[in-house]
Amino acid sequence: MKQLLIASTSTLHSGGYLEYILDALTLHFKNVDNIIFIPYARPSGISHDDYTKKAAQAFKKINIKVKGLHEFDNPVDALKNAKGIFTGGGNTFVLVNALYKFNLIETLKATINNGTPYLGTSAGSNICGLTISTTNDMPIVYPPSFKTLGLVPFNINPHYLDPDSNSKHMGETRETRIKEFHQFNTQPVVGLREGSWLEVKGSSIQLKGTLKARIFEYENEPYEIETGTFLNELK
Repeated sequence: MKQLLIASTSTLHSGGYLEYILDALTLHFKNVDNIIFIPYARPSGISHDDYTKKAAQAFKKINIKVKGLHEFDNPVDALKNAKGIFTGGGNTFVLVNALYKFNLIETLKATINNGTPYLGTSAGSNICGLTISTTNDMPIVYPPSFKTLGLVPFNINPHYLDPDSNSKHMGETRETRIKEFHQFNTQPVVGLREGSWLEVKGSSIQLKGTLKARIFEYENEPYEIETGTFLNELK
């Protein structure tokens, strides 16, 4: 049975790395004493080692050890034998490029589908959708494909921001960009606000956290869903 936490972000303004979601992680990774961290997204160009140390410091609070996937000679076998997996945020294009480079897409998908508990934040959440075409990240590298794990039947837009009428920013809003996406694609998009996450258990998908999510469907007006709502029928 699939077990995923798909989170918008790793850090909120009010706390440290993963701090806001630690209680949920304790339950999600119960009976797990070590996990593999996928550091490939490299936020701000951080090294794989330093990023893994950051993840390890957070998971130490719930007595779980962390080892970076880059530390294994055979990353495919490492994922197959993992007790738990965490993919951190950063640049989604860099992450996906590395996953394809090391032939990890199918292994990662199969491992999660077989029941290994998975946590994704930001870029690590983007890859759980059908494609990464609704990421907010700059395409600084060109992965072989935008198609990713397809663990949920829609796309994800982490860090979703509502339009601000007082802002002097003249660029596109997130909503505008997603509407542009739907000129060429038909799959739904879930706008995840900071501090919210999706909990996936088998075929069940439920919005968690304190905030609503915004749902975008092809040829329909976007709408809000309350925390606690199930998204099982969203296709």
